[in-house]
Amino acid sequence: MTAIIFAGSEIQDYSFIDTKADLIICADRGIIHAEKLNISPDIITGDFDSYTGEIPSCHEVFRSVPEKDDTDTMLAVKLALERGADNIRLYGATGGRFDHTFANIQTLIYAYENNCKMSIYDENNIITLQGKGTETYHKYKNWYFSVFSLTEKLYVKKMTGVKYPVEDYIFTQSFPIGVSNEITDTAVITIEKGLALIVRSGR
Repeated sequence: MTAIIFAGSEIQDYSFIDTKADLIICADRGIIHAEKLNISPDIITGDFDSYTGEIPSCHEVFRSVPEKDDTDTMLAVKLALERGADNIRLYGATGGRFDHTFANIQTLIYAYENNCKMSIYDENNIITLQGKGTETYHKYKNWYFSVFSLTEKLYVKKMTGVKYPVEDYIFTQSFPIGVSNEITDTAVITIEKGLALIVRSGR
């Protein structure tokens, strides 16, 4: 089951957004993105401290208080998981306040730990996670491909199909050696242990 979540960061160009999904959730100010795309969300959630307009009618509204442990985006992710989502596309989650962006990256980890594949999309980036196992990544023309260790150590058995391939290599959390690689064909990464942050970035 695929869910879309709109968070509240600014989006300038909506042409990259794929609106096809089984469930659409807006987190607080994320409502404005649904309005601009002329789509009706299934669920709206948040404390509504950053959205001052009238809350549009939809299937369900979950209102929280500002004094809470979860961010509005985390609330939306938890709702998506409760409804059975195993794939989430998160939009409006980067730019603006860096603490919000970092919190959303941590939310990627929460989704991963709950058996859900979640990715953050913006006009120039696709951000996702990879744990143990093998994954493939397709080439986008003139895009960079970066791999970072989110755990203290990331044991990569092999990474091929990239400008700078590696084999039996240990990435560390404190050194960004994986930044600004490039996919030459189709990238294939096999991880033995650890959690990687995968960032595809347009130039």
